Amino acid sequence: MEKINRSNTAFSQKLPVKIVQFGEGNFLRAFVEYAFQKLNNEADFNAGIAVVQPIDKGLVKMINDQDGLYTLFMKGVKKGEEIQEKELITNIVKAVDPYASFQEFLALAKEEELAFIISNTTEAGIEYIQSDLPTMQPPVSFPAKLTVLLHERFKYFNGDKSKALTIIPCELINYNSDTLKEIVLKYCADWNLEPAFKTWLTEDCSFHNTLVDRIVPGYPKDQIEEYNSQLTYKDDLIVSAESFFLWVIEGDEKLKTKLPFEKTDLDVKIVADMQPYRTRKVRILNGAHTAMVPFSLLYGNETVKETVDNAFTGEFVNKAVFDEINETLNMDRAELASFSEEILDRFRNPFIKHLLSSIALNSISKFKVRVLPSLTGYIDVHHKLPVHLTFAFASLIRFYKGTWRGESLPVNDSEDITSFFNGLWTSDDYNKIARLTLQNKSFWDEDLTAIPSLTDAIAKALEEIDANGVEQGFVNFKKYLN
Repeated sequence: MEKINRSNTAFSQKLPVKIVQFGEGNFLRAFVEYAFQKLNNEADFNAGIAVVQPIDKGLVKMINDQDGLYTLFMKGVKKGEEIQEKELITNIVKAVDPYASFQEFLALAKEEELAFIISNTTEAGIEYIQSDLPTMQPPVSFPAKLTVLLHERFKYFNGDKSKALTIIPCELINYNSDTLKEIVLKYCADWNLEPAFKTWLTEDCSFHNTLVDRIVPGYPKDQIEEYNSQLTYKDDLIVSAESFFLWVIEGDEKLKTKLPFEKTDLDVKIVADMQPYRTRKVRILNGAHTAMVPFSLLYGNETVKETVDNAFTGEFVNKAVFDEINETLNMDRAELASFSEEILDRFRNPFIKHLLSSIALNSISKFKVRVLPSLTGYIDVHHKLPVHLTFAFASLIRFYKGTWRGESLPVNDSEDITSFFNGLWTSDDYNKIARLTLQNKSFWDEDLTAIPSLTDAIAKALEEIDANGVEQGFVNFKKYLN
């Protein structure tokens, strides 16, 4: 088959560059490009994307070899129904490697219709590197490259307010835009850039915090023959993603006008405060993942899908989410229920093999951030311990023993944490084990033995797990707690 490009397809006309995107990886191509293609198709947005490779090695040559064209496959489950879709993405106009052609990178600042900067340079990408200088071609960090590009645009258009840009980072850190803006302003100070540029940057450009949510496995190398069989052309940039899509952007009515996503069926929320949505995702999606790993592995499951499909572990996760986690969130009940159903559909996705062992990394710190606030929040609301989250907590402690019925468990954490549990589990005194774990402030930032009945409940759950296994142990523990 012939490799896809614009000369052998109907997509020979290139769109005007309205978006410069730092990052060319799987996630952005399955998320941002897809979103803006929807805007182009359904809202006549007419936006082309210029992709910038943020590090020295990347996909720019592969993207340019295919004239920016590639196929996105989306698979998932919605209300019990399997969904499979594919779409040819056509809105990448060019891909630029600033390490190979710095002048081509600077030329992007001079694009007349440029309006947006989008980025996903990984969580480590938004960093301040003191040694970065404006004379470097290019500077090392993404924020320094962005500062250079913005300053070039400011100079070229003589500070024209109408040429200011809307900056929307998608890196997975909280307050991603606030952090990025702070670093850009630090470079302005370091490099003694003119005060008028700083004014243009702070008063005319706008920065927007975001939350992005879509699982993107990427290039499906293990099933590539199956994917290729659905195409009539050769595509080296196939990307696979789940069907679920959520983009929450902090912004006002002005941003809604700039980005008319309400004309599409995409779940893009432009809101004044994205923190409730971030809390919802962390508590429900990430919290359910973290809570399920220890007890589900002890039960004998290997994947997330097995966990939610199994009668016992599936009901456990369902009740932990709907009866306990959601009870702690100050959001609309119907919206929480709908989001939770979508999460469980995502967990059931037969096209994604999500190993519990891969989620087990750093489970103690994850539990503190993702699950513990739901456990303590439930106590605040109902004045009693949540049965499922408390048992999940005990399962976590038992998991860190490292072995179960003669088999090793996939414990993967820092040496200080594993050493603590190695010493702890030399004892068979469940009360002592519970007490010493709960009062370890280096884990939880507080002494959890101060929570009434929690130490005794954890000790009882540990005893039941060892004596009767996870399923019968939970049945007995529930009777004890009630």
